Order: sequence, then C-alpha cells, then structure tokens
Amino acid sequence: MSYDVAKVRSHFPSLNTGIAFFDGPGGSQVPDVVGNAISHAITQPISNRGLITESEKNAEEIVQSFRSAVADLIDADAGGVVYGRSWTQLTYDFSRSISKQWSTGDEVVVSRLDHDSNIRPWIQAAERAGATIRWAEFNHATGELPISAIADVLSEKTKLVAVTGAGNTLGTRPDLKSISEVVHQTPALLYVDGVHLTPHAPISMKEIGADFYGFSFYKLMGPHCAALAASPEILQTLNNDKLLPSTNQVPERFEFGTLPYELMAGATAAIDFISQLAPGSEVGRRAKIVNSMSALESYEEGLFAYMESEIVNLWPNIKTYGHAPVRTPTIYFSVGDITNLDVYHHLATLKVNAPAGNFYALEVSRALGLGDLGAVRAGLAPYSTKEDVDRLVSGLKTLLNK
Repeated sequence: MSYDVAKVRSHFPSLNTGIAFFDGPGGSQVPDVVGNAISHAITQPISNRGLITESEKNAEEIVQSFRSAVADLIDADAGGVVYGRSWTQLTYDFSRSISKQWSTGDEVVVSRLDHDSNIRPWIQAAERAGATIRWAEFNHATGELPISAIADVLSEKTKLVAVTGAGNTLGTRPDLKSISEVVHQTPALLYVDGVHLTPHAPISMKEIGADFYGFSFYKLMGPHCAALAASPEILQTLNNDKLLPSTNQVPERFEFGTLPYELMAGATAAIDFISQLAPGSEVGRRAKIVNSMSALESYEEGLFAYMESEIVNLWPNIKTYGHAPVRTPTIYFSVGDITNLDVYHHLATLKVNAPAGNFYALEVSRALGLGDLGAVRAGLAPYSTKEDVDRLVSGLKTLLNK
C-alpha cells in the first residue's frame, strides 16, 4: 500500500498557483476530474428525471450513481442516501422531522466538542418540542470526548445523541463505535457529523453503528454539497414536510425540488477519484476506497507528526490546543501576543493558507478560553507535502523573528 502524493497533486490545477493549502478543514481543493464531470453533466442532454427520453435517463443515472457512490464511500445502504445543499441544511431538515416525535420530558444529548451545525439545530428543535438538552463535555486539557461524557447524560428519556466523528478544530476523534454501543442501550438514535472525519479515514457506517451519518463533499475534494445516510427503514418512520405532489418514497421525499445533477455528478467523480488515491489490486469501488483511504490515513499521520513536532518546538511562543491520542491531521494554535488575524494575514503574504477563527466550533472556542475569536487552524489534505509544512513553519518563524 503506497501513497504517491506527487501523482495526486498532478490532478489539482489550483496547486499550480504555488499556494500551500492548510485550509482543507474549511474546504479542500478540487481535482480536474471533478470539474470535468460537472461540465459534462450540465452540457449533455439533461432534463428532469425519467425513463423515457435520453435527457431524462441521463438525469436518473446521475442520481442513482450518486447514491451508489456515497454508499460505497461510507458503507451505507444506497436506498437511504439523501442529497443536501450542505450539512447544515441537512441537519436542520432532519432535526425538524425527527423532533416531531419529541415531547415534554424527552431529552437530547449534544456535545460541546461539535461544530455548531450539530448543536444549534438540535437545541432549537428541542426548545420547540419542550425537550431538555443534556451536554456532553470534552476534556479541555486533552481535547478528548470520553465515552463516560456521553454515558453520564444518557437515560431512558434520551431520544437522540448528536456527536461529531472528528472535531473540526481540535481534530479529536471520539470512539464512535463504543459511543454507539452505549447510546443503543437506550431508545436513542445516534446522529454523527462526519464532515471532518470522512476526508481522513476509511468509514463504515455499519461498523460504527450510527443511525444517521453525513458529510460535506467540498471538504472531500468535491463540489459544494452534502449527503446524509440512514437505513431506509429509519427514514420511513420520519414524517417530513414536503409538497403534496412530490413523491413519498425514501430517500427522495427528503430532497426538495429538482436536484442539481451537475453537482451530484461532481460528487460521484470525487468519490471515484478517492478510490484511486492509492491504486492496488482490490476489486470493486468499496474495496478500492478502503485501500486508498487507509493509505492516505497512514500518509497524513506521518506528515502530521512532523508538522506538529515542528510547531510545538516553537513553544513557548506558540500554544497548541487539544492533544487527544486519536486525531485527524489538524492543529489549533495561537502565537504569543500576536493576534490570530495578524498570523493569518502574515502567512497569506507568503502564499500559505492557514486561517484563524472559531470555525463555527463556538462551544470549543469558548470552553478553551479563546472567546469567539478562536485560534489559528492548520489541517492537512491529500495533496499536502513536507515542503508545504516547511513553508508554514518558516512563516511562523519569520513572524517570531526566529
């Protein structure tokens, strides 16, 4: 199992600009094959879905290919894959549908480690239903979210537990399988935000035991859209608001209006590209994806160990946050008395993209004493190199006059 980063990089036109991208956690660069797929889909004969005309068949093929590709990526049932404009939009939509079954006295668990898109929709839905929110707290020193943090706030009244697969600022990867086992000792459903986890590791929704799992394609070298998966049986139990003439079939009834076929084609192309990150002898797209993502995970782990050690060596001028033993390749840090915005701007002048902020992980930022301003974040992506890391570290050293 090998990983040829130079070959991977050859597919990204944006890398020819000379920019070192560490902003992947906020949105990755996109390979040429994805752009080509989008262009082809939107310029071929296309119309509303159907099985009669060529253009209808093209649209239908794009939608079914999208569901199949997502199912292969995260080991889900294609019949339960729902397209969404964004992960935030999907979570709001499903929070409204799921919470129709809640009432006064019910409880909902959210994690302080999460992006606000997996917190606020549930809080607002609980308020409407009269349900109570219970908080799972993370360890501020290590950034870990222990299983006990979930277990301690569960009860027979718990209807849903919303938790991240990986914190988008600290990179913390909670033990989802163990969390699932604890959650399912109660009547609760487990809703997993996989936005920051999916780009960095092979995912099996079935092994995790998640009832709902989703992610955003623009963090995954694809276009700006998202997907959520659940079993068709669970989706059948949800009564969502929709137009009267629209289908009541799942998963279609959770998708509103005419779908953007070109984005779905681009998303499928991104998954196919992922399956070829580390070509091997595997047969079938799912097996190829697992092989490629395993190779990528190993590559990123090695590169991140180097990046983290180089940045930590700048202590005491640089403070890092979150040191969980299992993380995505993401580091969150502040630089002495230099403002985060000044660090961000300085690095940008060197064509190094490492933005600053709370990145919508507002609860994390506040819990760490960073207020709403947050810190600087640097994350690796499939196209990151040691040379990129050296440029980042060199930029920090010049800022510190070292």
